[in-house]
Amino acid sequence: MDRSKLVAIVTGVISLLLAVGYLVLVQLLDFRGDMVPAPLSFLPNLPFLAAIFSLILR
Repeated sequence: MDRSKLVAIVTGVISLLLAVGYLVLVQLLDFRGDMVPAPLSFLPNLPFLAAIFSLILR
């Protein structure tokens, strides 16, 4: 068998394995149910963080 044919077969097998793995991963993540947004009380205080970063970057 030519080296180029062997490389093509190996890369094809790797591609198929990656595709199947991706589909399995997506199915597992989708199986978890609906996504629930984060509570607003846990969002950081953005103006406070901006002031700290502006002091640090001076």
